[in-house]
Amino acid sequence: MKKGILWGIKIRELLFLMLFYFFFAFFYCLTLWLNRAGYKNPDDELFSVQNFLRNGGTQYFLFFVFTVPIWWLVFKRFAHLSIFVKLSINLVMLPLFVVCTQQVYYYLSELWGFGHLVGTGRVWDLYIPTLFYLIQFGFFHAYEYFKENQRKLILEGELRQVALKSELAAIKAQLNPHFLYNVFNTINASVPPEQEQTRQMIGQLSDLFRYQLRATQTELVPLEEELSFVQKYLELEKARFEERLKITIDVAPELRQEQVPPMLLQPIVENSVKHGLASLIEGGTITIQIKKVADKLRFEISDTGVGVKDKKAIFDKGVGLTNTKLRLHKMYQTHLEVYDNEPRGLKIAFSI
Repeated sequence: MKKGILWGIKIRELLFLMLFYFFFAFFYCLTLWLNRAGYKNPDDELFSVQNFLRNGGTQYFLFFVFTVPIWWLVFKRFAHLSIFVKLSINLVMLPLFVVCTQQVYYYLSELWGFGHLVGTGRVWDLYIPTLFYLIQFGFFHAYEYFKENQRKLILEGELRQVALKSELAAIKAQLNPHFLYNVFNTINASVPPEQEQTRQMIGQLSDLFRYQLRATQTELVPLEEELSFVQKYLELEKARFEERLKITIDVAPELRQEQVPPMLLQPIVENSVKHGLASLIEGGTITIQIKKVADKLRFEISDTGVGVKDKKAIFDKGVGLTNTKLRLHKMYQTHLEVYDNEPRGLKIAFSI
């Protein structure tokens, strides 16, 4: 159980609910005490425990006990459902709540000798629980709406920060990019012809910077170009890992013209190389598989590296995966899914 959480409900929320019921139980008890002229009878004490339990305390405590599981069911277990479904669940649970609280209250009253309403007067023990149920769950729905709105405001603030950082990065990347290309060309020209591999690597690096610059100026690119960029990045990594790094790309030809956000795969692939394979003497394989599932592109990037025990911790290792996660949520309302790969390693998947 998380600190301060019970059944997914915050302890302070439960305490507030208890105070809510105590408040109404007290005034209900006070009303009954005044109504029967108990204030004129010194033997009938308003603040005695017995009097409080007899005149409302027990019934309102039962309201609290039966409310908590319904609260959990509607707002925790089925929190992902629409408001109309949640309201339907509330209406289904209403008669169960009313009948159960009434019957348990009558049983305890007879057990403890408190007495309860009889005959046609029992209708009040149906009316009051119904009224309270509708009032309290009206408050609960308003409270959950407020919390969800606050979460959205926080997320929008974070996304604005990411967008601002991206804009600043784009401005920096566009500061005289031709100077950078000229430097690459100068270095390339100074490399002796016999070092052809080095010349190719410099050319590939120049292409990577050119693509990154384009990524700051456009929202979408063909999947073919994104895959070409990732392949060039991995070819540069292969110059370091040599035969230790193997690459498999499985993408149907008809999908290569699909439009995707630029620089979407590279942070994930870089994470696989840096944190998955780099520490292994024998290296490993990175597999990129993209397919069409239910009119969406399904991406799966897997490696045969060391894997990760704490899946959430991978988003704390750098800004690449975190920014990719936020981009996917902002553009497609989708999430990065992290799994264990078989026989070992890590698999990251998402759909757009």
